Amino acid sequence: MPTFPIYLDNNSTTPTDPRVLEAMLPFFTEHFGNAASRTHAFGWKAEEAVEKAREQIAYLIGASAREIIFTSGATESNNLAIKGAAHMARPHGNHLITSQTEHKAVLDPCKRLEQDGFVVTYLPVDSFGQVSAQQVAEAITDKTILVSVMAANNEVGTLQPIAEIGTVCKEKSVLFHCDAAQGAGKVPFDVETSRADLVSLSAHKIYGPKGIGALYVRRRHPHVRLEPLIDGGGHERGMRSGTLPVPLIVGFGLACDLCRQVMPDEGERTLSLRERLRTGIMNALDDVSLNGHPGERLPGNLNLSFAHVQGEALMMAMKTVAVSSGSACTSASVEPSYVLRAMRVPDDLAHSSIRFGIGRFNTLEEIDFVIKEVIQAVEHLRLLNPLTEASR
Repeated sequence: MPTFPIYLDNNSTTPTDPRVLEAMLPFFTEHFGNAASRTHAFGWKAEEAVEKAREQIAYLIGASAREIIFTSGATESNNLAIKGAAHMARPHGNHLITSQTEHKAVLDPCKRLEQDGFVVTYLPVDSFGQVSAQQVAEAITDKTILVSVMAANNEVGTLQPIAEIGTVCKEKSVLFHCDAAQGAGKVPFDVETSRADLVSLSAHKIYGPKGIGALYVRRRHPHVRLEPLIDGGGHERGMRSGTLPVPLIVGFGLACDLCRQVMPDEGERTLSLRERLRTGIMNALDDVSLNGHPGERLPGNLNLSFAHVQGEALMMAMKTVAVSSGSACTSASVEPSYVLRAMRVPDDLAHSSIRFGIGRFNTLEEIDFVIKEVIQAVEHLRLLNPLTEASR
């Protein structure tokens, strides 16, 4: 029998793996030294732990440990990559390229740069949520200094053709940044295959602690230089000052190491659960549509639209299941998801979308229970909707 409530929002955040927590605990109490204190054993122990974690994180994405800069999370990594690269390269140009479906932690820094005189091109996506390398190539001008395209979309799970986009950027001598917070650790991601120069990572998306992330910064071909966002003691090669949170870094490192070890089997198991959930729902209910690419998507992401049902109402009807709505709601208005709108999903279906995020600790029993809950809730809400029959 499942334990309630059932957590199916693993694209939002993941529970910390017990093995990760166990590795972190000694660094709160026993090995509490400052990694920058190089005059005694407490500092040496902390520095040793940090460097080990740096190697584990680098190994996951095929990088060198010296190319990993610690941050507070993917939001800071994105800001440092985009703003830091743009301001450093401003003498050479002022044009950036991104896609319309990026995370707000990419879109908002780009909007901030527009206020500072930079020009940003927001590439449209197709109905699956993908941009093409050809679109990027056609958008690049002699003023382009940075392209930023995510590895996997946080809402619909669509994977982008990163390697092809990276190749175009390399051919055009334009820096390529990739927000890989949703992709790295879940699907294979390699900085050389992707040709990425800057890569944003986050621990809490891969069963690590919240509050710690990293930015990969390429050291060779080209040697990427960034203008820092935070000045202080010159930590992290001068790119990100501040005392390092050693316990969080230790947890991040082990989380990456575990992902590297279990990724093939975990991906296959998660995909199997996702497809069981998808077919169980779609075979039992009419007027249910899949959002995102049917094949090129994260194994644990399932985004469905249920016609004639409001997503918020559906979530409230499933009190024993934790999922996310595809709508972005504020106190003043309820607007359809900008991601689904960019994919040209009709507003009524965008309002009816639900994101199911399946993760490491979900079970077959939980998935079967959720299938029944979704079917029951949708059928009930459609009965209450006077427009259901009229619209069929």
